[in-house]
Amino acid sequence: MSTIFLLTVAGHTAFAFSGFAMRQVLQQQDTSGRDTLKTRTNPGGKNSVGKGPDSKIEYSAVDSTKYSKDKSIIYLYGKARVIYQSFELDADYITYNSKTNTVFASGRKDAKGKYVGKPIFKMEQQGSSVADSLFYNTRTSKGTVFNTFTEQEGGFFSGGQSKRQPDNEIHVKGMTYSTCNLPHPHFGLYITKGIVTDKQIITGPVYLKIEDIPLPLGLPFAFFPKPNNRTSGIIMPSIGDDATRGFFLRDGGYYLNLNDYWDAKILATVYTYGSYSASLNTNYTKRYKYNGSIRLDYANNRYGVEGTPEYAPKKDYSIQWSHSQNANANPGTSFGASVNIKTSTYNNNTAGSNTYNAYAITENYLNSNITYGKVFGDGLFNLSAGASHSQDTRTRLVSISLPTASLNMSTISPFDSKKRLGEQKWYQKLTVGYSLLTANSINTPDSLLFRRESLNKLSNGFSHSVPVSINFTALKYFNFNAGGTYLEKWHFQSTRQTAVRGGLLDGVVQPYTVIRDTVNGFNRSGEYSFNMGVSTKIYNTAQFNNLGNLKALRLVMTPTVSFNYRPDFSDPSKGNYKILQYQDGATVWDPVYNRAKRYSIHDGLLYGGPGEGRSATINFGLDNTLEAKVFSAKDTTGTGMKKVPIIQGLAFNGTYDFLKPVNKLSELSFSGRSQFTDKFGITYDGSFNPYFVRDSVLNNVRGRALTNNYTLPQLTRFSLSFGYSLNADAFKKRNENLDDAAKQAQQTGMTAEQAAQLALVSSDPNAFVDFKIPWNFTFSYRFDYSKAPTAFVSTLTNTLNFNGDFNVTPLWKVQFTSGYDFQSKGLSPTSFSIYRDLHCWDMSIHWIPVGPYRSYNLTIKVKASILQDLKLSKQQAYYTRF
Repeated sequence: MSTIFLLTVAGHTAFAFSGFAMRQVLQQQDTSGRDTLKTRTNPGGKNSVGKGPDSKIEYSAVDSTKYSKDKSIIYLYGKARVIYQSFELDADYITYNSKTNTVFASGRKDAKGKYVGKPIFKMEQQGSSVADSLFYNTRTSKGTVFNTFTEQEGGFFSGGQSKRQPDNEIHVKGMTYSTCNLPHPHFGLYITKGIVTDKQIITGPVYLKIEDIPLPLGLPFAFFPKPNNRTSGIIMPSIGDDATRGFFLRDGGYYLNLNDYWDAKILATVYTYGSYSASLNTNYTKRYKYNGSIRLDYANNRYGVEGTPEYAPKKDYSIQWSHSQNANANPGTSFGASVNIKTSTYNNNTAGSNTYNAYAITENYLNSNITYGKVFGDGLFNLSAGASHSQDTRTRLVSISLPTASLNMSTISPFDSKKRLGEQKWYQKLTVGYSLLTANSINTPDSLLFRRESLNKLSNGFSHSVPVSINFTALKYFNFNAGGTYLEKWHFQSTRQTAVRGGLLDGVVQPYTVIRDTVNGFNRSGEYSFNMGVSTKIYNTAQFNNLGNLKALRLVMTPTVSFNYRPDFSDPSKGNYKILQYQDGATVWDPVYNRAKRYSIHDGLLYGGPGEGRSATINFGLDNTLEAKVFSAKDTTGTGMKKVPIIQGLAFNGTYDFLKPVNKLSELSFSGRSQFTDKFGITYDGSFNPYFVRDSVLNNVRGRALTNNYTLPQLTRFSLSFGYSLNADAFKKRNENLDDAAKQAQQTGMTAEQAAQLALVSSDPNAFVDFKIPWNFTFSYRFDYSKAPTAFVSTLTNTLNFNGDFNVTPLWKVQFTSGYDFQSKGLSPTSFSIYRDLHCWDMSIHWIPVGPYRSYNLTIKVKASILQDLKLSKQQAYYTRF
């Protein structure tokens, strides 16, 4: 298994370098105070020797320069520098022999015995390298380097000897390649000897060394292509054992480098008991234009042994597509895609696409969007089109809209003029807008999605809206608005309803049930409404002199009142409604309106139709903000006061319909939030029923009914949630990391693996491991209560979730995530993670000890992505417990 790792490394482009180079090396500069022998003076104050410009050698030194006439040798001491054509050399000590045309460079030992001032050299079109010493012949261009240390393509070459030949070949001996950035690396691939050319690297025996201990894992010889770009090649699979599916070869395949802008990766996994899977990953990019990725997965899994129910094949698929466009690529036009379509059992049967991540395994909602937008008409019109998809993996219901489109016109002032001078007159403030919506959608179980009968469930139509409004200020403090809206809807289907006597609904016998039929054919409906409203702000301040640090309270109240009127469009003569009849032709009576029961032929269609009856409603609301002023000795504004928010938004809302037959007043709702500190805040919301509820008996079944009599409001819904972090720096750091990752993704684009990684860290509170933060603990609590006005039993949920981490030592970190459900009296999904920083290696253990997804995963891997296949992994999946 480890030998396969080495083979994978051998096929990697990590060795694709054009010369030994080390990045980010500070070049030494010649300073004043030099004592040099000037053979020839050149601009810039440098010395040179040579017969012509092509053979000229420039040199300088900070300490001193000596010249031996007998030996024809120049000695340079202290930050010496030599330049010959494209060859640049810096070292503490350099000699040049003009008879043999040989340059020698080395460092020196300081007073503490440390070797300093090592030679740093650079060749044409190459980076810089550092060595203990070197020889270079300026006439033959041959050179020998001892104990070099150079960086190339994310890896480091160190030790040994390298010799440059006149034909630009480099012969190496005893050199180590590693991703560890130490001159003496913790591990590496030891190259006994090799030849480096412009296009390839050919080596003799290569073997793995860890802590200078040679391991019997290697190759007798190796051939590495050395291109300047990515190349196609085989991807070696990983080998393992699964208790229910047998031995496996996982994620083996082929990588295709189609061109500089497009690549693909084809992977497959096979099990000895009959399970298999395949995937296609492709990434594409066009600089300054767009980038994206597509991933297609198919899996056919069998569990257990042949003859058991678990052995039946479980077929799943996944389609993922991500596309983003540079904002400056085509101003006024945009296109984006985020597609995530899976079978309902895909995450469960594939362990979250083999990520073993609890968030991925328990993913319940899938959403997809493809959007196209264009602004035209000098910014007056905005067109957007696309497709959307939503899926609930628990109920297995799928909703798809394809295509969808909207056309919006910015509001215009038809009675105003751009050439107007002075303030607007009241009629010039009148604005008119227009919007168009159209869609074609289907809602169906996922098992019927691609069947013929699903086409009969398609729903499509158009919706036109023309809003007219006017806004003005009256009496200085009141903001008034008034207007109206015309709404017209087109559908290509309509419904017909027939009543059937009797029937059950939730176990209760009903007077009748309704059978609905869909009729194809174009139909339209139109309606209009009028509205007006007013709002203002009320400021209240209370000053305190004898309440300690509390100096003042400020309450800002924002009341709003609006009136809406809509005529009745349910008269059968208008064509929107029909009389409901039984199968024998008898009319169904409506006790609410005291007339024959009507039904809308647009009921259940995409955009619906006009509501039944007239409507004249008053909508009222009150929003409150409360803050305190307290004395603070730490205040830096000079006032010694600071503001403390107590209530950042407590809103009450309700509706009263004057023309509704019964229950004119709606439920009264409220919501609020308070953020007391950076670490602690709460949110809450709920509603009250203002009507008296009485007991009733229908067909010998006891029930409850809502009356039209007002009473003391009763709570029907209430939710409370809050969270607290004992170390706010941890959340701040995580948010910064997420922002940086998202920003980088927008600038450079993401591969499928990067997109999956970003999604993982976004969902997992423990995804970022920061050893600089010694500890962190956060928890969140949520309480939900609901009871319908006519229900006998209430629904209550009560959960506590917490997560955190701590450093056992500066290099050991433990993370945990868990919670408690007070209703089920059990733990929510619980996991532990242990991380160990091994400098150039990482070790991690992820453990889910309890629950249906209990599993573990131990991984030791190299940090650098260039050697991502050099790792050891041991795991037990949750589905091996059959």
